[in-house]
Amino acid sequence: MKGKTLSSSILAAAMLGSLLAGCTGSNEESAPSGDPAATTTDGGVDISKEVKLVYYLWGSEGVANKDILAEINKLLKRDINATLEIKYIDWPDVATKYPLLFASGEQFDMSHASPGAAVSYFSLAEQDALVDITDMLDKVAPKLKAEIPEAVWAGNKVDDKIYGVPSLYSEFTPTGYVYRQDLLKKYGMEKISTIEEMEQYMDNVVANESFTPINGNANDAFNMYRMLVDTTGKWINAPGISFAELNLVTDSPENFKKVIHPAFTQEFEDWAVKMREWSDKGYWPKDVLSSQVAGDVNFRAANAAGYLTHAQDWIGKYGSDVKAMPDVETGFYTFAEANQKIKRKMGVENSTVISANSKNPERALMAIEKFMTDPEYYNLIQYGIEGRQYVIEDGMKKTPAGFDDKKDGGGFAVWSLRNDKYNLPMDTENPIRSSLYEEWNKVAINDPYMGFSFDPKNVTTEIAAISNVNSQLGMQLMLGKTSKDPKTAVAEYREQLKAAGIDKVIAEVEAQLADFVPVQ
Repeated sequence: MKGKTLSSSILAAAMLGSLLAGCTGSNEESAPSGDPAATTTDGGVDISKEVKLVYYLWGSEGVANKDILAEINKLLKRDINATLEIKYIDWPDVATKYPLLFASGEQFDMSHASPGAAVSYFSLAEQDALVDITDMLDKVAPKLKAEIPEAVWAGNKVDDKIYGVPSLYSEFTPTGYVYRQDLLKKYGMEKISTIEEMEQYMDNVVANESFTPINGNANDAFNMYRMLVDTTGKWINAPGISFAELNLVTDSPENFKKVIHPAFTQEFEDWAVKMREWSDKGYWPKDVLSSQVAGDVNFRAANAAGYLTHAQDWIGKYGSDVKAMPDVETGFYTFAEANQKIKRKMGVENSTVISANSKNPERALMAIEKFMTDPEYYNLIQYGIEGRQYVIEDGMKKTPAGFDDKKDGGGFAVWSLRNDKYNLPMDTENPIRSSLYEEWNKVAINDPYMGFSFDPKNVTTEIAAISNVNSQLGMQLMLGKTSKDPKTAVAEYREQLKAAGIDKVIAEVEAQLADFVPVQ
């Protein structure tokens, strides 16, 4: 490794947010305990000294997390003479505190990483913020290395080196519309698989129900934008502007080195006109931009006929939907499916990494191996304590009788440690997942930008200005709430994007893509 800090450009980007307070952890080594355990592993790793590993996770701490962690630490102490301390970055703080975790120089051991995170996995690897585990795997974690196929490891390589352990969990996350099957039948419809059928369903809701087809908040502007991108030709999301707003696209996966902003197309103008029509028809409430309640919450309260989300969220919240409306089955219209643009998630998109500032990288890798290849560890960190957080009945994970969320609730956001081999089917998860994913896997495409990390240092001012334009006029256009007619508003949006520097950003993205070769 050439260094242990991020470049000034990434540090500067991280400092745009609030400062990370209280980052003072360290990996403490203590004298060996009195246990007569072996002092070395089969691979010759010295484990005579007990060590504490610090693991940063996203999300907040559940009420029972300390109890679950105590059980995990009994296993770690027994097997690798280590204990784990988990520190949390709460969801609202991830965009600002996660980058500073690496830029601050804090000593910690493990964290989640992804190409789509506030600082990309590939950027962290290129800036020597992560430990190169390529050679370490054979000595320290041979079972883990063998468990993960070479093609999956390849997706995590940067300059032919491995800097993270990829997830082994099958997942698809295309955006779509969740709707009620009972209402569909009531209106004499069989399915929703096109925009026209979605409109027909929503027209029927407006005409016959006391609630709206969609009842979310301003975040639905981005879902409407995703619908535009996913249903338009072969458009694919491109890097340069955050995917959490109105981002850039390429007109096809094959032409991925040429990017555009959809605002300058006829398709975008037509979509803005359609969004005004949908708004005027009452497909969502007039106060959607100021609402503080999410669409799925209103849906479960019987205040909406559907909500916008991604497939895995719909599948994972099946239990919540059933609990709220036991007699209602839901369907899911996937926007990208008709144009065959469902992208398969690659392991690198949820990876576990070891900080370059870790004092005990070998022990950290051993712990990762345990979590991903040993069912005893896997069930604890993924599901909690059997009998308290979950029970297994007929091979399915269920909530125990007497479970009290105020005392027993908890869990860890450790998607990157998931492994299909040990994953338990859950009664809270839509049973369609297996068959749906099997079908999607037959037609799914790879993201042409996988492995590419955009460096924004030359256009940070422009990106910030564009984000401001998107948060105002862009969002209004996507929800049909502009003060002017949509075509005039689109012209104004284009002018504002030009003034903010969209052409400079596009040129910078294309320059960086010139020599890029996608991960296969």
